[in-house]
Amino acid sequence: MLSVRRLDAGYGESVVLRGVSLDVEPGQVVCLMGRNGVGKTTLIRAVMGLLRPKGGSVAFKGEDVTRRSPGQRARRGIGYVPQGREIFPQLTVRENLRIGLEACADRKSRAAKDVPAAAVEKFPALQAMYGRRGGDLSGGQQQQLAFARALAAGPELLLLDEPTEGIQPSIVEDIRDVIRSIRAEGKTAILLVEQSLEFVRSVGDRFYIMEKGAVVWTGGKEELDDPAVTRYLTV
Repeated sequence: MLSVRRLDAGYGESVVLRGVSLDVEPGQVVCLMGRNGVGKTTLIRAVMGLLRPKGGSVAFKGEDVTRRSPGQRARRGIGYVPQGREIFPQLTVRENLRIGLEACADRKSRAAKDVPAAAVEKFPALQAMYGRRGGDLSGGQQQQLAFARALAAGPELLLLDEPTEGIQPSIVEDIRDVIRSIRAEGKTAILLVEQSLEFVRSVGDRFYIMEKGAVVWTGGKEELDDPAVTRYLTV
């Protein structure tokens, strides 16, 4: 589904990612971990096309998309829930969800007048908030809205950047349940950036750990308790 090979990326003259390679198989939940500042968000942004790489490649469903724009990647089936949510505060919940339809490859779907069921079936509480402005929601509600907006176009790959950061425990559980249900359906692969070891154990299939802009460890759930692994995650 996703193949990243020897990716170098950064900002200006600063190099953040150094030869990163990573794979996500169809229907799989792959978790990307590491301390703050090691390059996780930079990698997600490069996969989405928001950051042009200095070297290496990104392939989606066997197609090289390294030079494709974020919009082109979205319409090919990549959804993105950024760190900080980035919902439109002056637009209503309904309007925010409808913006998610812009990622649909089909023009008729983009022109649909109704909020797609896929956008809210995972977060039914949003239906009672359609008329509220996004900026008036709590942080947890905004996270649910950002997640639902990304699901509106039915992506085949979903990029989640710290979806539980600063969220109340009840909504963290909701997000956990949604990720598990997506995984069980097997239609959408997920690349998840997350700090909580307990959370990733509960949802992930494969795990990558980054340090200083490079992947330093990859493995399965049964290997996460290895002291060599926790050493990379200890603050």
